[in-house]
Amino acid sequence: MTKERLFLYDTTLRDGQQTQGVQFSTAEKVQIAEALDALGLDYIEGGWPGANPTDSAFFDAAPKTSATMTAFGMTKRAGMSAENDDVLAAVMNAGTGAVCLVGKAHTYHVETALGITKPENTENIARSIAHIVAQGREALFDAEHFFDGYKADPQYALETLRTALDDGARWVVLCDTNGGTLPTEIRRIVGEVIAAGIPGDHLGIHTHNDTETAVAGALAAVEAGARQVQGTLNGLGERCGNANLTTLIPTLLLKEPFASRYEIGVDRERLAGLVRVSRMLDEILNRVPMKQAAFVGASAFAHKAGLHASAILKDPSTYEHINPGVVGNARIIPMSNQAGQSNLRQRLSDAGLSVEKGDPALGRILDRVKARETDGYAYDGAQASFELLARDELGKLPRFFELDRYRVTVERRRNALGRIVSASEAVVAVTIDGTQILSVSESHDDEGNDRGPVNALSQALKRDLGRFQASIDDMHLVDFKVRITQGGTAAVTRVIIDSEDGKGRRWSTVGVSPNIVDASMEALLDAIRWKLIRDTDWETGRDASQEMGA
Repeated sequence: MTKERLFLYDTTLRDGQQTQGVQFSTAEKVQIAEALDALGLDYIEGGWPGANPTDSAFFDAAPKTSATMTAFGMTKRAGMSAENDDVLAAVMNAGTGAVCLVGKAHTYHVETALGITKPENTENIARSIAHIVAQGREALFDAEHFFDGYKADPQYALETLRTALDDGARWVVLCDTNGGTLPTEIRRIVGEVIAAGIPGDHLGIHTHNDTETAVAGALAAVEAGARQVQGTLNGLGERCGNANLTTLIPTLLLKEPFASRYEIGVDRERLAGLVRVSRMLDEILNRVPMKQAAFVGASAFAHKAGLHASAILKDPSTYEHINPGVVGNARIIPMSNQAGQSNLRQRLSDAGLSVEKGDPALGRILDRVKARETDGYAYDGAQASFELLARDELGKLPRFFELDRYRVTVERRRNALGRIVSASEAVVAVTIDGTQILSVSESHDDEGNDRGPVNALSQALKRDLGRFQASIDDMHLVDFKVRITQGGTAAVTRVIIDSEDGKGRRWSTVGVSPNIVDASMEALLDAIRWKLIRDTDWETGRDASQEMGA
């Protein structure tokens, strides 16, 4: 059976930038556009030329892509021609192969927000689309508030679509702008739109996630006949976000009935890079990836209960809906006080530690985990620290270095300008091969701001580790989480640190102490030791990963 083509339209660089707290630089937009193109998207909406300097600069620097680069704007304003509208001119001057214009499809917004008549609005749509087509560009019309408009005045909402198509639009896109239309209603309305004569192969869907159903709504539109799907990486977007392409893409490619009926620009080979692209975006935004995100989250294929892990060992499909590697993810068997020996042996195997079933060491490791969790540790979210604990119990934990002592000072004072500033400094002494090394570091970023005592400790630890230094040069702290596990003056602090290296590996470590700095130091030490185990020859200290070409 011949598959129908579905087209994927990414609006991360435009609608995604409407997310509170998100502001891409031009270089970041270029990086994201290149990643989207490599993934296999059909359209990349780069922004609104003329709306802000960054968007205008992006189109000047936009990379050459196989995807159709698209500029976004709005239909011409009433009272002037399309040729003389300076806002529309700025969009056209971006020189993109496609132009997407948003226009009103809801009578209330036409008459109240724009303050014009319905015929005037229809004329604005017609003249704007005709202007784009006359210049040899592909035209798209985003029908804003379409679903609300259709429910209020279906004839006029349909008229806006017919007008755009009659004047040459390749796509008319039904926008659930307020995000309040549920999937069943989207399916019904899209079906009615097609039945009214709007061809499905010219119809797109643009959903928002205000009812947590943006992905479901987009899929419902596809089932009803729409053939273009719009969304953003990681579901970025104003308010609650847009339809999440990192969920939509694998769903369309892997799940029935979509996998058998439709073809998309992303193939299986490119799909394996999905997690990398998702985490690249989070890295650019300097935010922690959502662990529970479908397909790409670190916990998407985590199996904590012993019964589940036991079944996973026999057949992963018992508790996994896809092979994690298909999207570039990995299976995790977390350790906690709920763990059984099936979890434990699988987790040890993942770490390269082979332990026979029934080995007494398994019981000792579980007892130690449970005792430590009573003290406040949590290993289900700190896999690297668990591995170090297990290695220690098995006698397979190399002693790369010994921490002799450390000291942290924090000073708060007025600077020469009379402003209140803080300054953190750390002194760390370690012994390697019988030689003590003393390192001192302050905690200032490139702009001279204090990044705090934990950062100072991290920098001091990584300043000089002798023959192991080359192995840790590419690691950095990604996230730092603090939890008070007991109340009152005897409170115990648990710190979990997420680290990452130049190979894209990410690992978590835990420390516990009544002192937050001491708990942080314990987690930092574990992070470095785990990295050294992965990247060095334990006997010589050479960078084994470089020797193996990893």
